[in-house]
Amino acid sequence: MAKTLIIIRSLFILSGFFAIMLGCNTGNRDEGDIAYLGGEIVNPKNQDVVLFNTEGEVLDSLKLDANNRFIYKINNLAPGLYSITHGGEYQMVLLEPNDSILFRLNTYDFDESLVFTGNGARKNNYLIKTYLSNEREADRLVEYSKMEPEAFHKFVEDRRLKHLTHLNEFIEKNNQSEFFKSIVEANINYNNFADKEIYPFAYFGNNKLVHVNDLPESFYAHRAEIDYNAKHLSRFFAYNRFLFSHIDNLAINSFYEKNDYHSKFDRHSMAYNKSKLDLIDSIITDETIKNNLLKYKARDYISHNHTEAEADEILNYYLQKSTNEKDKAYMTELVSSLKLLRQGNPLPNLDIVGFDDKDYDLVSIINKPTIIYFWSSNSKAQYRNSHYKVRALKNQFDYMDFVSINVNDNDDKFWKKIIGNYNFATSNEYRFKDSEKARKTLAVNYLNKAIIVDSNGIIIHPNVNIFSSDFAAALEDLIKKKQFIK
Repeated sequence: MAKTLIIIRSLFILSGFFAIMLGCNTGNRDEGDIAYLGGEIVNPKNQDVVLFNTEGEVLDSLKLDANNRFIYKINNLAPGLYSITHGGEYQMVLLEPNDSILFRLNTYDFDESLVFTGNGARKNNYLIKTYLSNEREADRLVEYSKMEPEAFHKFVEDRRLKHLTHLNEFIEKNNQSEFFKSIVEANINYNNFADKEIYPFAYFGNNKLVHVNDLPESFYAHRAEIDYNAKHLSRFFAYNRFLFSHIDNLAINSFYEKNDYHSKFDRHSMAYNKSKLDLIDSIITDETIKNNLLKYKARDYISHNHTEAEADEILNYYLQKSTNEKDKAYMTELVSSLKLLRQGNPLPNLDIVGFDDKDYDLVSIINKPTIIYFWSSNSKAQYRNSHYKVRALKNQFDYMDFVSINVNDNDDKFWKKIIGNYNFATSNEYRFKDSEKARKTLAVNYLNKAIIVDSNGIIIHPNVNIFSSDFAAALEDLIKKKQFIK
């Protein structure tokens, strides 16, 4: 109750601030449709807020004031999904003409603390609620995927229809626009469609995935409703989650066209991954959506532990299809970085800062076999779970060191506060001095990536996942044999 009163009081104060600002910013007739967006950030990670337009381009970079607030007027507004970033955190906001939206959030609990107020707030609060519901349901997908196909299909459809019914009831009471309805419908539909596409991988597993063709005919009925070129959804999580899993699923057939019917499915086969790029290139015409999918599907393959020749082959295949020069340069640089991270090569030396505020170089702190793992201040579950996992691994592998590196470029106090809040041991806690350069050099595209080196800083394995079920056994074998992939 006390927390709720604090939020209400803060929003009331912020609303007064907002009213004053609006009074000082009366619009001119030639400014077209306008909207206002403002907010207050509690426990800011830095003083910067970046606003992106519906195309994902930077609209403006703003500074928080002395009260950690900002206000921004958007002229010639195009209705759609805008986004705000702060300290690596990302939040979408649905804006339409004449909206004047305020938000308040606490960076220590980003999504759960987010509250909107003002004209246009109700639709955004509803959108946040559906997003959080999707997140909770996705966390339980492994559990749901134990159902038989018919039961799972019914479960997902019943859930989808229930959410659509709630949406229609909300619209009737709150008189929302058709555009808002289309956005939230897409969020509900594509989130549920994604679960359908992911289901076969969880239910059948790699050994029996060939039976995907035995699913009931109605299981994929949703595919008749797909819009592969919904540009207004191109940065929407539920839409991209669906497209990613849908492409993976469609490409299964091409795998079994080239492999024995009863062979074990291999998601890392060259032919399977090339077929995913072919599918993207053939069924999607919107360049933004197509290039995004091409990049991430090629990166998934390249980031796995393939030979240099395999990485070059998929890179060249990708370069023939993408039309985004920035993405192509990024992927080319990634392959070059990974070549330097081959097993048997020395670990690249990078500048890091310790919890004691002293500067170090990465190689100098290694004097016995070491696992280097990474975390972000923006991912609470990941940084909490990775530290707890390492705590258990330390007991099992007491002859090894474990080095923790924060990948953010936020203020030191924010990084240290998280460490202090969770009582993480500070002796092996570091952050990169130049985060952007370091992440590129070490190819840290996924937070669950870890690097294993020997006592001389020679790479034993450039990309392991400490959460893998067989990680402990694989680590023991690697340390004993120091087997290198050439």
